[in-house]
Amino acid sequence: MTIQGWGLILAFVAALLALAKPTGLWLFALYEGRRTPLHAVLGPVERGFYALAGVDPAQEQGWRRYAVHMLAFNVAMLALTYAVLRLQGMLPLNPLGRDGIGADGAFNTAISFTTNTNWQWYSGEAALSNLSQMLALTVQNFTSAATGIALAFALFRGFARREAAAIGNFWADMTRVTLYLLLPVCVVYALFLVASGVPQTLAGSIDVTTLEGVRQTLALGPVASQEAIKMLGTNGGGFFNANSAHPFENPGALTNFVQMLSIFVIGTGLTWTFGKAVGDTRQGWAILSAMMLLFLAGVGITYAQEAAGNPVLHGLGVAGGNMEGKEVRFGIAASALFSVVTTAASCGAVNAMHDSFTPLGGMIPLLNIQLGEVVIGGVGAGIYGFLLFAILAVFVAGLMVGRTPEYVGKKIEAREVKLAVLAIAILPLFILGGTALSVVGEAGLAGPLNKGPHGFSEILYGFTSAVGNNGSAFAGLTAGTPWYNGLLGVAMWFGRFFVIVPMLAIAGSLAAKRHTPSGAGSFPTTGGLWIGLLVGIILVLGGLTFLPSLALGPIADHLAMIRGQLS
Repeated sequence: MTIQGWGLILAFVAALLALAKPTGLWLFALYEGRRTPLHAVLGPVERGFYALAGVDPAQEQGWRRYAVHMLAFNVAMLALTYAVLRLQGMLPLNPLGRDGIGADGAFNTAISFTTNTNWQWYSGEAALSNLSQMLALTVQNFTSAATGIALAFALFRGFARREAAAIGNFWADMTRVTLYLLLPVCVVYALFLVASGVPQTLAGSIDVTTLEGVRQTLALGPVASQEAIKMLGTNGGGFFNANSAHPFENPGALTNFVQMLSIFVIGTGLTWTFGKAVGDTRQGWAILSAMMLLFLAGVGITYAQEAAGNPVLHGLGVAGGNMEGKEVRFGIAASALFSVVTTAASCGAVNAMHDSFTPLGGMIPLLNIQLGEVVIGGVGAGIYGFLLFAILAVFVAGLMVGRTPEYVGKKIEAREVKLAVLAIAILPLFILGGTALSVVGEAGLAGPLNKGPHGFSEILYGFTSAVGNNGSAFAGLTAGTPWYNGLLGVAMWFGRFFVIVPMLAIAGSLAAKRHTPSGAGSFPTTGGLWIGLLVGIILVLGGLTFLPSLALGPIADHLAMIRGQLS
């Protein structure tokens, strides 16, 4: 580890914290439906959308109606994406003549981008047309991200409102987030990327002569526009197979830093928005503090492991850390930081191959997802996932002080606790269930590149990434088969929406309750004790649940490495 490496990490944290309140203020304006400076230009566009769709933004919805409209919208987007991918060969903007995607592959990809997972079994530049990249994928990047933020707003209203029957209007939340946040930021972001060397063209490819005098064909396309929302919306799906390790997606150190910052910025701002919504910004800072403790611990472990490298190579006289699978232009520190950022959020973009990390260095990105991606998390999904753990934590605290648990003025009762447990239990059920099915069948065992603990880690990471709606991979798993396309597709759908529906039910239940002022016996939810309890609950529920599977995979892999064995 180096001073420069730690300097990069600290600079990243400082920039992130500096952006938390300004981003939170903008999000709070959208949460309340207040006018912003962009309304002068985009207000008529917003009203036009409502008129065309027959939507009254002032007519609010109860949690059931909110859930039904959200699900209907996402099913429609799923069908659109599937159709575009299947019919790709007959549609325009296909300069390289790509054929349509097969049924199982289109099914997997359509669900992947609808659920904000962006798991990619294919190589983007070799399989998709420009139209598919723009209409099937980039549009979904906007809508899935806006869905996540809208759902976070709905849960905030559940905590903030008193004896209310409604939690907002899904269509109004979606429209405002897209028009006044995602689109304008991405326009500026894409222009920055173009200025930095990222292509933005409808051309399919260009022929160049390398320094060795060899003719080479380079794939091109509308990369910058997809890259911007891929990062800001914590989507992660790359235009190219190498994702953010590709120089056309991530040319250098500055773009790498901005990309990491953009993955976290909305999720960080939403913590402040939550505090403002419930009338106590200290609540938001407490949540962010717990998130940052987990994040810094993960970065520290990953960086230390990658900087230490493989002891077997040291014994052979090879000095230095582990640079396998990493770009020289980024190095160990930036690669380790990126890996933790992208898996702490539900992004899945990568600038290094996690399959090539040391066993414990690769375990931290895996564990980040298994904890529920609540360490900042995906846009919207991170904060509402974290609040599910907060409900359980305050329930435990209530048992300790012998009172009905309360959180930000709302009593947490059996209904909320049961729904929170139901939502949290989805992850281990489908991660461990899907992994178990795949390691006992021929179709599943045909996927991993390696045998032994590392091969098991590849399968475990695949299902963890799918259910957690992350989208990154260990890269050694051959997932473009009917078995993995089908099973991972189902896992992505359940991992997204079987968490969302119980969460919306909690929002509806809380909104209907009256405000309960805190008293002398109430457990404080803004201090160090509360932050420690939150971190402990997350680690106990997430860590202990998955510890046996981690022992079979990366931990066993690590023990084999230090003994000089090949896994």
